[in-house]
Amino acid sequence: MFVSFIIIIIIIIIAILWFTYVYLILALFFFNVTFCVKYSHLLACRMVDSRMGLWLNLLVFVLLLMKIEGFYVGITYLNNAVEKGAVCLDGSPPAYHLDKGFGTGINSWLVHFEGGGWCNNVTTCLARKKTRLGSSKQMVTQLPFSGIMHNRRKFNPDFYNWNRVKIRYCDGASFTGDVQEVNPATNLHFRGARIFLAVIEDLLAKGMKNAENALLSGCSAGGLASILHCDSFRALLPMGTKVKCLSDAGYFINVKDVSGAPHIQTFFSQVVSLHGSAKNLPLSCTSRLNPALCFFPQYVVQQIRTPLFVLNAAYDSWQIKNILAPSVADPSGTWKGCKHDIEKCSPIQLRTVQDFRLQFLSALYRSANSSSQGLYIDSCYTHCQTEMQETWFMADSPELSKT
Repeated sequence: MFVSFIIIIIIIIIAILWFTYVYLILALFFFNVTFCVKYSHLLACRMVDSRMGLWLNLLVFVLLLMKIEGFYVGITYLNNAVEKGAVCLDGSPPAYHLDKGFGTGINSWLVHFEGGGWCNNVTTCLARKKTRLGSSKQMVTQLPFSGIMHNRRKFNPDFYNWNRVKIRYCDGASFTGDVQEVNPATNLHFRGARIFLAVIEDLLAKGMKNAENALLSGCSAGGLASILHCDSFRALLPMGTKVKCLSDAGYFINVKDVSGAPHIQTFFSQVVSLHGSAKNLPLSCTSRLNPALCFFPQYVVQQIRTPLFVLNAAYDSWQIKNILAPSVADPSGTWKGCKHDIEKCSPIQLRTVQDFRLQFLSALYRSANSSSQGLYIDSCYTHCQTEMQETWFMADSPELSKT
């Protein structure tokens, strides 16, 4: 009886939303005051009655959010990983979100690394420890899946029915750290590499051992992780599995900032040293170069044996803001307006940004020139394009040669 009651309530709610939608469509045509609803970076404007503007704004926003932002997936905590030392910065268990595949995708897996920058010293890691990027205690238990993670064919035609996993990011070093000792004064744990291994082992036990196809992907710091762990991911899966990797906005390049200082090289060197990452970076790189350089894809990609696809903006907004013109290189704030709105860039700043694009393309083409590697490089001023529905697969998503 209770189940029937719940079903009736759900039907009533769906009916209300449907009639609301129809009403809004009629309102858009029969009233005459403009209002705009902003979702993500898109702006939807229609004509409505000003007296109902506030409520219609809210209702349209909810409907758009339901349509665009996908659906929510519950969290899985790996409590048994704690005894293996696979923990977040604060010692809490790692976590992931899994939406199981169906139909023809039941034996195909998409494993996606969450992004979120890095911490390069005790101070920044202590601050990070108090957030979702350093503690599973601070993570939301329900996470929206959209873009490449969506479960509807119309929004994600290639992967909608695959097993889709999002690995939460809480170690601060793109899942590469492994330091056994824990300073009791800080209680910081640098164990990202163990988290990666613990999650993959758990997924194998939950069916990934039967995978026919597997794609390791990630956004930003997660996109870097998908490059650094590409071959090791392949090695953990059965021999017969078809494995590929996708890096979204993870191709960070080694260039000097606007002051002429090697800011990002110094920063990555500090990350690798603090987290003990060197032993978990690709040996094909660390055997030739300083391990700190092996945190940069341009020195790693050429030796990767697993098929790799790089999706990136040549005008990567995060890199322009934090690698090209970080605050430390611009104490007077000359670049502040330009970084947040490229229309406010001076002619000299625009030339500097365009020169960054050329350096990005040069670094990319010198390394990613194998027949088993693919590229999709657009000229949007953005960062991460697979997780947002608007950029992943919509009518006005970025397009290159009708693709």
